[in-house]
This record gives sequence, structure tokens and C-alpha cells, in this order.
Amino acid sequence: MSTTAEPAPAPAPVAAAPTPAPRPHIVVFDKVGKTYGQGPNAYTAIKDVSFVVDDRLDHGEFVAILGPSGCGKSTILRMIAGLSPQHPPTTGRVEVFGKPVGGAGADRGMVFQDYTSFEHLSVVDNIAFGLECRGVPRDERRAQALLWLEKVGLDPKNDASKYPHELSGGMRQRVAIARTLILNPRIILMDEPFGALDPPTRYAMQDLLVNLWREQQATVFFITHSIEEAVYLGDRVLIMSRAPGTILHELPMPPPDRPAREMHRDPAFIEVVNRVRDIVEELEAGK
Repeated sequence: MSTTAEPAPAPAPVAAAPTPAPRPHIVVFDKVGKTYGQGPNAYTAIKDVSFVVDDRLDHGEFVAILGPSGCGKSTILRMIAGLSPQHPPTTGRVEVFGKPVGGAGADRGMVFQDYTSFEHLSVVDNIAFGLECRGVPRDERRAQALLWLEKVGLDPKNDASKYPHELSGGMRQRVAIARTLILNPRIILMDEPFGALDPPTRYAMQDLLVNLWREQQATVFFITHSIEEAVYLGDRVLIMSRAPGTILHELPMPPPDRPAREMHRDPAFIEVVNRVRDIVEELEAGK
């Protein structure tokens, strides 16, 4: 007697993998304006500023900002940082990590043009200052500060015990960068940090910044008056109008795949610089 095999049961349906939640934008500016004062003495620094910076999985974006003096570049940085009197905006919306900016926060670090240091503290204690504020034990914060001192190209043996007045401008800016990055901020805000440096030191600081940015995978907002610097460092360059400043151009840039001194001599790089310079010169001429 023959038997017929029963069909195998159908496999159970495989549940679809849940769709990951969308990552919030790093920074959003939506029609942002800032006006100081009221009535006939009111002054509008920026108006209708809009841009979005996404949260990249592989690395943070490097956003360079160019524009005429007084166009509101620093206002934008200080709004992201949550610093008064620029924060809060008069109109529009500023968000960081999907939430309105409520004030300063440890997820954002700022480096200024002037070499901000605590003159009464040694180099190593300057770098460790933020960790001390967080309550990190002395030995641990000193060890981290010495590591960062070396990362920014200073000598732990010879430079750690020096005081700011004993350092050159480039060395003091290295200390400021180390003091900011040791806190591992997600967003780094830099307001013309290399503006007062001589060209060779400036090239060296640009190379240092590129290496540290890639290591930290942070998002950087960088203000500069140097077109070459903006083109070299930026993934994207925002070009602002005269005051009241607004974003007129967003230009993607090639990545810095060589040292600054070498890349600045490349004909393709020079061509991009000249294209950006033409735009900036037209703005400065009032066209």
C-alpha cells in the first residue's frame, strides 16, 4: 500500500526588521533673524538665515563660513553655542540635535580668535580645566591633558609647566584647541582661530585641525576671512551677504586629501579658490 507524504508546513513568516528612527539633524537654522534694540536705534545683524547640517555616520561635516566683516558670522556661531546676547534669536528657529537651543552646553565647544587662556594656570592645568569643572580626579585629568598636549603638537616634558605668557601665538592656540577637544564635544565652533598666525604656522594649524577633526568625528563650524582656508578645510562653504547677513551661496568643496601647503599649490585647488573669490568680491563690491 502506497502512502502519500504530507506537505511540509510553510515556514513561519520572518518579522521585518524595525525601521531605525531617523537621526536628528546636528544643527537647523530656519529663517533665523537677530535684531538688537528697538525703534530707530534697532540694528539687524542677520535675517532669514536657513541651513541644515545632517548627522553623518562616518564623520562630522566641516562647515566654513565666509562673508564681509559685520555680516553676522559670529552671531551664527554664538547662537549655536547658546551664548548671549546673540542667543536667543529674534525670529526663526535654531535647533541642535533636534531640540531648540536653550543655552550653552557641554556638547558644544568654542575656540576664539584671541588666545583665550587662564594666565595664572600652567599649560597642562589650562587644558585640564574643563575636566576639573566636571569633577574628574586630578591624576586622571592630568594624564588626559598631557595626552592632548602631545596630540596638538606640544612637548609634554618642556611645555606642560609653562604659562601662557611664555608661549607663541600658535602654541597658545594649540592649548585652546586641546582645552576644547579634551571635553569631546559633538560640535566644535571656531571663530577665526588662525587669523593672527603667520602663513607657515597657519598651514601647520590647518593640518593639525584636519587630523583632530577626523579623529573626533565632530561637526565643525569655522569662521574665516581667508578664502584659501575655507576651501581647504570645508566640506561646505556658506557665503553670507553684507549686513543684515543672510546665506547667499552653499558650495560643496573637495576634501583636504593632502597637507595644506601642498594642496594650496594645486591648479585645481587654485581654480576653486578663484571661483569663490569672484563671488566674495562681487558681494564686497555691493553687487
